[in-house]
Amino acid sequence: MVTVKFTWDESADRALGLPSYESAGAAGADVRANLADRGEVVLEAGARALVPTGLRIEIPMGYEVQLRPRSGLALKHGITLPNSPGTIDADYRGPLGVIVMNAGSEAFTVKHGERIAQMVVAPVVQARFELAEGLSDTARGSGGFGSTGRG
Repeated sequence: MVTVKFTWDESADRALGLPSYESAGAAGADVRANLADRGEVVLEAGARALVPTGLRIEIPMGYEVQLRPRSGLALKHGITLPNSPGTIDADYRGPLGVIVMNAGSEAFTVKHGERIAQMVVAPVVQARFELAEGLSDTARGSGGFGSTGRG
């Protein structure tokens, strides 16, 4: 098991606790909006905001944390993360914020303590990049953007 460490920002509401897995088989741990200083953020339709979590994070080298939308918020309200999955690198130590966007048709209020995203811890492989004279052939070749079927 991998350990991800956290510290609290000075003004954070620590009663909200750390990110948590809400079921035994969950891949993502829920992350909460920590809005102790303002109570809520209103997102008009089409708007986006950086929502604080009150946390700073230390991810072990060789891993990343991905922030992803919560499916219920996306389906019911159009709330998504525009850079999903948002990657947090192992060497980042700043505040953990979540870019939240309202793709719905009505204003949405993000409330203090609300679960706004899910966090997935994933291994990272860094590649070596090299310029080649050519690339190997495959059955697919250069076909892309729906070339293997609809969509």
